[in-house]
Amino acid sequence: MAEQAARKPSTPSTGRLYVKAIFTGFQRGLRTQSEHTSILKLDGVFNKDDANFYVGKRVVYLYKAHNKTQKTGHSVATRTRAIWGRVTRPHGNAGSVRAKFHHNLPPTALGKRIRVLLYPSNI
Repeated sequence: MAEQAARKPSTPSTGRLYVKAIFTGFQRGLRTQSEHTSILKLDGVFNKDDANFYVGKRVVYLYKAHNKTQKTGHSVATRTRAIWGRVTRPHGNAGSVRAKFHHNLPPTALGKRIRVLLYPSNI
């Protein structure tokens, strides 16, 4: 019994339809930063060729707000909010990507988790 528990995979059997990413910062120059483009570090992506796969994929930043509001098309009010965006291109050689969001990400999101959805697919 103990051996079977040790062999159990760490991921749930249902699977995820997104890749975890970290919001590492905004696109910037030496002295200026452009808040309209965010830089994301994807889990398990370590080179530019692998990062190219995610170009065009949808991105969402989920966060909790103070007040509950009712979303369109839903009947239950919730505190969860979302900012949607899209991966635009790779950034550098280490597997980071650039993403543009419909509303710029807030500075409180730095270092937080972002979901990179695996659609639209071009496979």
